[in-house]
Amino acid sequence: MTEYFQLCINPGSTSTKISVFKSEELFIDESLSHSTEELAPFPRIGDQYSFRRRVITEFLASRGFDIKRLSAVVGRGGLLKPIPSGTYRVTDAMVRDLKEAKRGEHASNLGGLLARDLADTLGIPAFIVDPVVVDELEPVARISGHPEIARRSIFHALNQKAVAKRFAAAQGKDYRDINAIVAHLGGGISVGAHCRGKVIDVNNALDGEGPFSPERSGGLPSGDLARLCYSGKYSHDDIKKMITGQGGLVAYLGTNDGREVRRRMEAGDSYAGLVFRALAYQVAKEIGAMASVLSGKVDVIILTGGLAFDNTYLVPWIKEAISFIGPVEVMPGEGEMTALCAGGLRVLRGEEIAKDYE
Repeated sequence: MTEYFQLCINPGSTSTKISVFKSEELFIDESLSHSTEELAPFPRIGDQYSFRRRVITEFLASRGFDIKRLSAVVGRGGLLKPIPSGTYRVTDAMVRDLKEAKRGEHASNLGGLLARDLADTLGIPAFIVDPVVVDELEPVARISGHPEIARRSIFHALNQKAVAKRFAAAQGKDYRDINAIVAHLGGGISVGAHCRGKVIDVNNALDGEGPFSPERSGGLPSGDLARLCYSGKYSHDDIKKMITGQGGLVAYLGTNDGREVRRRMEAGDSYAGLVFRALAYQVAKEIGAMASVLSGKVDVIILTGGLAFDNTYLVPWIKEAISFIGPVEVMPGEGEMTALCAGGLRVLRGEEIAKDYE
C-alpha cells in the first residue's frame, strides 16, 4: 500500500499544533507555543500568518524533516460559510473568505491559509476537514422562535464526526447506518444528533446555545440577558465575553480547568461541587433533547472531548442521567489531528472525493 506523508496544522489562540503522519502513523507531533510578546505586533489574527508559517517551517527543519516528502497539507477549517461535512480543497474562494474573515476572526481561519501556502510551494494538494461551520440541520431545526434570528450550526464537527465514524467502524458498520448522540465536552460543549451520517440538530457551541461549559455561558434566560444588555453596566464587547470566554466555570469559579474544580470539591468546596454537578445536569438535558430529535432511536451516546477524561465525577453523573436512552461510549480527548489526517487520507486513497468550496 502506498505510504502518504501529511502535515496537519491546527492553529489556536496562543499555539499552533502540528503533526506529521506517515499514513495513519504519527511521525512528528508538537504544539508550538506563541508568547504574548510574540503575538503583540499583530493587530488581527490574520496578521499572524507569516509569523506562524515561519515557526512551522523552522521547527520541521530543526527536526530534520524534508517537507518535500509530503503528499498533502491539511489545515483546521475556520469560520467559513455553512457547508456540508467532508474534506475540502483549499480553493481561491476559501482563501478569500478566510482572509476577509467576514464570519468572524478566529485562529482556526489560519489553518486553511497555511495549508494552501505550504502546499503550493510543493505542488501538492491542500485540504481542510469538517470545519466548525458544517451545517446539515433539518429545516425545522433552524426555527428559533423569532424570524429575526435563525438557529445556526457551529460545533465541534471535526471531532464529533471522527468519533462517530470510529465507533461505527469498530462495530463493523458504516457511519451512515447508525443514529448517535455525540457530546463534545471541552472548553465549549456541543451535543449533536447524528442521523444516518448527518448532524440534523446541534447546539451552537460558539454563540451561547446549549449547556454552559468551562468558558461559555450556554443558553441564558433571554429576558434577564436583555435586561443586562440595557442596564448600562456593560458594553457589547463585555456581553460577548460573558457568553464566550468568560462564562461557565470561569464566571462561577474563576477557572476553566476541570481538574482544579475537582481539587476544590475534594477539599470540601460544596459550591464548586454544585456548579460542576450543574454542568453535568445541563449536558444530560441536552442529550435528552437530542434523543427526542432522533425519536428515541439511538444506537449510541458518545462522550468525547477533554472533560470526558473525568471518570470520577462528570462522566458518571452524566451516564447516571442518560443511560436509559441507550448505550454510552466514552471516547475522551480531542482527536483533532488524527481526524485531519484521516480526512486527507480518504481523499489520497480514493475513498472520498474532495469537495470544492465555492
